[in-house]
Amino acid sequence: MPDDWGEALSVLKAPLGVYSVLGNHDWWHGALPGMPADGAEGVRRALRSAGIDVLENHALRVTKNGQPFWVAGLGDQIAEPKGPRLFSGRDDLAGTMAQIKGPGPIILLAHEPAIFRRVPDRVPLTLCGHTHGGQLNLPIFTKDFMRRHFGDLVYGHIVQRDRHLIISAGLGTAHAPVRFMRPPEVVALTIGGMRPQS
Repeated sequence: MPDDWGEALSVLKAPLGVYSVLGNHDWWHGALPGMPADGAEGVRRALRSAGIDVLENHALRVTKNGQPFWVAGLGDQIAEPKGPRLFSGRDDLAGTMAQIKGPGPIILLAHEPAIFRRVPDRVPLTLCGHTHGGQLNLPIFTKDFMRRHFGDLVYGHIVQRDRHLIISAGLGTAHAPVRFMRPPEVVALTIGGMRPQS
């Protein structure tokens, strides 16, 4: 339940803040699958009570050693199911980017990696999840299935046009509480040496 995992996440501390975005399952049902959806309110409340800022189409300016950078987070891209393979999103990439009014590199947080195809070159780093890294990595089958649904944006560190995307396998599961050849993970990323952006 959100209160339990919120308490566990409350140990995350960082001098420049701890930030999150919501995912599709936060919207599709309540705290557990099968529970009525609550507009992701239970998840938002648990994250905020743990001291974690929830960024939904919001960008904030952060300064480290006198150098500014931006942390931006998108609303979920498939928040509301509308029919078979049809969804309405809560994401606003253009509106989020419009909030960035000054120099400095941008770190973009988004749940689904599909957005990376539309992320402007101004954003050197995008961090995502959603795919669980394949979750069940069965030879041949998983690769073909994931390619059909997600293209080449499934897992790991991807570089396109000098933009970096990191897709984590995350901690949870979807559809079945099983993982095979893709264990849960928490990614620690050290960022440095970004060239100045105007």
